[in-house]
Amino acid sequence: MDLSETQELTKEHTIDPSENFLYHQKSHISPLHQNHSSNSFLLIVLEPFQWFHMLCKELNTSFVLGVVLVYGVSQGFAGSFFRVVTDYYWKDVQRVQPSAVQLFIGLYYIPWLMKPIWGLLTDVFPIGGYQRRPYFIIAGVLGIVSSLTVAVTAKLSVIMALLSLIGITAGVAIADVMIDACTARNSIEKPELAPDMQSLCMLCSSVGALIGYSTSGMSVHHLGAKGSLGVLAIPAILLVVLGFFIYELRCNRPSEKKTLEKVKGATSSMYTTMKCPHVWKPTLYMYLSLALSISTSEGQFYWFTDPKAGPAFKQEVVGVIYAIGALASIVGVLIYHKLLKDYPFRNLLFCAQLLYGISGMLDLVFVLRWNLKLGIPDYFFVVSEECVLRIITRIRWMPMMVLNTKLCPVGIEGTFFALLMCIDSLGGLSSKWGGGLVLHVLHVTRTDFSNLWLALLLRNLLRLSTLGLIFLIPKGNQSDVLVPTNLLRKREAVITEEEGLQLMPMDEKLEP
Repeated sequence: MDLSETQELTKEHTIDPSENFLYHQKSHISPLHQNHSSNSFLLIVLEPFQWFHMLCKELNTSFVLGVVLVYGVSQGFAGSFFRVVTDYYWKDVQRVQPSAVQLFIGLYYIPWLMKPIWGLLTDVFPIGGYQRRPYFIIAGVLGIVSSLTVAVTAKLSVIMALLSLIGITAGVAIADVMIDACTARNSIEKPELAPDMQSLCMLCSSVGALIGYSTSGMSVHHLGAKGSLGVLAIPAILLVVLGFFIYELRCNRPSEKKTLEKVKGATSSMYTTMKCPHVWKPTLYMYLSLALSISTSEGQFYWFTDPKAGPAFKQEVVGVIYAIGALASIVGVLIYHKLLKDYPFRNLLFCAQLLYGISGMLDLVFVLRWNLKLGIPDYFFVVSEECVLRIITRIRWMPMMVLNTKLCPVGIEGTFFALLMCIDSLGGLSSKWGGGLVLHVLHVTRTDFSNLWLALLLRNLLRLSTLGLIFLIPKGNQSDVLVPTNLLRKREAVITEEEGLQLMPMDEKLEP
């Protein structure tokens, strides 16, 4: 996968780093061999590895490793595994209504809404002289305790089960803050690599999701929903390990006065930045695009597994369907990285949102069973639908993530990126609760799905209505700098003197 070509990189490198290996390989191959199909296949196979090597060289190996562990294992694998297992847990163990599950899932977003708080804690409240390592460990321990509590406790109440599941998501959210801050920092320092970093993050997430979905159905079948939740202790253990071996400089404990000044400075800078039209307009669009796309996933899940009204998919089948969807997500990442990362934000997001609304109509066709009238089997149709939806979702989400990194000013990029992701999470919570309200009003229950098609139609119309807000998105390219570097009055007052998590070479210091 090639880097976006920029003048700056052209000046620094005669040959693009991602193509350096291929260049030397080609220079030692005769024209006859260059035309040989086996060599061409080898070059294609090696290209992703060279791209990965280039990222390690340009962004530092520890950053790439952190992305793999947090995005790939903690978010990708654990997140997908968590989704399937908890659906069966609420349905078969706690036996609650789909509208109630939508409410509970909305509460999972609470730790993600608190990301600015986690960001401030890690930035200005070091523990034992370390700003990052202890919080990785705390995140891992929280995940371990929460997952084992719900897995081994007999007859756990709904409230305690909900708190335990929120604890699992809190561990993931805290660890995610570290990597997000580093991604935002690197996007500012190397804006031409911002799309590549998001490609790396989404690729790791998609591969992890593929593994998680592939194993979730079998796990529920053999271990049950409760036992399967205990598996989530494994990713949490890896976060603890990451906290012990990640390189970090030990800093002096700041005085209370200095800590207070940092908190006030960061808060004031975030307020100043958010008032900028170049920031609040796209932020508003991203929130509304997420919130207006109300979620009806739990109503659909109950219908999928119902033996009378729906197709009655088994646990293994559900896991396989989601796994194939995760594989399609990887295709979406590749399509974005190879074809779409150089398109302007507004044009790309408009087309992606339009396709997102149109693809939602496939759910309507499936629930109304029109696919059977067309002679298309349920399994084939739902797999095709899942693949289309996942590809479009990735193409829609990745430029949003790139845009989020572009909106962060230098100096408070970690905390401000956490704020932007908090707003996105608020959009997701609004989507879940809005969908739960619609399911409740339309009386979609564990056994009554007669109005599910109406909820899907309303959801799709709301998705399409977001197109009227596309003017809030800037017209700039994805490699452009959107926020002026002189936006903040006192950059030095906000930048942490010692960068906590060292994601650059150890002999290299961050710019003051």
